[in-house]
Amino acid sequence: MPVYNFKKMAPVPSANDLVDIVLTRTQRRTPTVVHPGYKITRIRNFYMRKIKFTQQTISDRLTAMLADFPRLSDIHPFYSDLCNTLYDRDHYKLALGQINTAKQLVDAVARDMIRMVKYGDSLYRCKCLKRAALGRMCTILKRQKASLSYLEEVRKHMSRLPALDPNTRTLLMCGLPNVGKSSFMNKITRANVDVQPYAFTTKSLFVGHTDYKYLRWQVIDTPGILDHSLEQRNTIEMQAITALAHLTCSVLYFVDISEQCGFTIEQQCNLFRSIQPLFANKQLVVVINKIDAQPWDTLDSKYQTMIEELVKESGSNTSMLHMSNVSEEGVSNVKNHACDKLLAARVDSRVSGNKVDSVMNRLRVAYPTARDGVTREAFIPESVLKEREERANESGDKKNKSRAGYAPTVNDDDEEYDETPPESEDEMMNGGSSSNPKKKTARELMWENGGPGVWAPDYREQYDLADPDWRFDAIPQILDGKNIADYVDPDIDAKLQLLEEEEERLAAEYDAANMERMDDEESLDEMEKAQVNEIRDRVKIARAYKERSGGRNRPALPREIRGRAKDRHDDDAKLNADAIERRMGRVGVDASKMLERGRKRERAEDERKERRRRNARGEKDADMEDAAASDEDAEDTR
Repeated sequence: MPVYNFKKMAPVPSANDLVDIVLTRTQRRTPTVVHPGYKITRIRNFYMRKIKFTQQTISDRLTAMLADFPRLSDIHPFYSDLCNTLYDRDHYKLALGQINTAKQLVDAVARDMIRMVKYGDSLYRCKCLKRAALGRMCTILKRQKASLSYLEEVRKHMSRLPALDPNTRTLLMCGLPNVGKSSFMNKITRANVDVQPYAFTTKSLFVGHTDYKYLRWQVIDTPGILDHSLEQRNTIEMQAITALAHLTCSVLYFVDISEQCGFTIEQQCNLFRSIQPLFANKQLVVVINKIDAQPWDTLDSKYQTMIEELVKESGSNTSMLHMSNVSEEGVSNVKNHACDKLLAARVDSRVSGNKVDSVMNRLRVAYPTARDGVTREAFIPESVLKEREERANESGDKKNKSRAGYAPTVNDDDEEYDETPPESEDEMMNGGSSSNPKKKTARELMWENGGPGVWAPDYREQYDLADPDWRFDAIPQILDGKNIADYVDPDIDAKLQLLEEEEERLAAEYDAANMERMDDEESLDEMEKAQVNEIRDRVKIARAYKERSGGRNRPALPREIRGRAKDRHDDDAKLNADAIERRMGRVGVDASKMLERGRKRERAEDERKERRRRNARGEKDADMEDAAASDEDAEDTR
């Protein structure tokens, strides 16, 4: 069964937020313009589409909400009982049922109103029906205010629940408050559970993970349990009871023999007997903790006998170990012992199951037996032995060359190499003939052996070693018990000293050059320094101008406002003749001809406008005269 990840549940909006979401989406995703002049079928479809879209949006939202929350009957019994303990199963199911009922009511309202809109005879009537439908749907959603608020609180709490796997290898710690459970968990896992010297510091389940025998183990820290009846236990204690009841795990029951937890050893033994039915079919380890404050050997014999009898009463699955979180004595032993017990129990349960029989029936293990006591050696044919002898005689004491890390060439002789590529003798021979040696170029060897990227030259023949025969030997990784990669040149200290002296000399030369440059600047007079500073400023301005964006990403301004200044009180910012003449005069340009040309264009434009006005006025007068003449003719006819 998978690990339940409640953190993926989507937030549940409030009733008012849900209404806003639905209406906004309907307004945004459906048409918004309709006219009385449209055909009545088009008007009906317009408003029916709005009702259907609203109903579909509400249905999708509520369906996703119901799908996110887990069904208590479909999940693991541990999570089912944990939800019942934290949120009350009846209240939880009632809230989800109300959401499901609201979805069905919205569907029914939409279905009825769409049937009525189909018979609407005007735009006004269809619009009223649409408003009534959306209003009834929103009223149904607003009535779910309490259920939506409750489900949002449940979602927030469930998102903080630990993501534990009920079926994996698990170590579960339990006991009275402040007996050392959280400290032990911090020791064996990477979890960081809060540890304080008072009871009920741990108020919920905490999950950590540890490794043992290359396996990942789940470690669960439970809140403390008090010794009273099940009906009197609160929500914090019921979380530990739920974990003990439903998880297949190895249980570690902690006993504080120093009684620093505030409870006597008798009270701890009584709690063990009260929750002992929850330990059935589980591997149990009674952990005697805080032996640094109260050693087991110096404990009163009465309490020793009481704890030992407690272990014997629990059966063969129970063992007792000693440990201390402060001194870390026995911590690893407790973890290893609990893991070994659970591993053995899981193997036994699988072997005793029905699946093993079905598999074993299909297996047959054969054990061969010797037919006699004669020792038979491996048979090697005489031809193979003879070939080996001839090869050994031909090679003599010729040394093999390593081929590790090099690609073989065409003329390589496998008898000459043990595990590497071409050697220089073969590369220098043409066709393998030793009587007519001819050295080949690297290009010829490359194309003979696969081309570029396939063959690489063997640079070992260029190695300068004391013995030339060492050039083609395989370089070992370990020599005389030392790693070759850690080999240090015996002259490395002297070479390092030379490098440091060279570095100091170069640094001194650099400082001297800087001092000379500073001396040169100090020898300048005030005028020369000012000129130098001005040159540097110009260089900075030129560099900044070169690196500017060039205005490629700036919007193009309209021609009417291009060149205007932001300050309207500046006379030069206005685009008139005087401002243009002053601007151009400052840069030494005579603008008289340009301004005269502009004045001519303005006068020509004014004349054209005046002619158009006169023509329009003349046409209007002619129309008025025609109208007056027609009136006079009409009076004459009367």
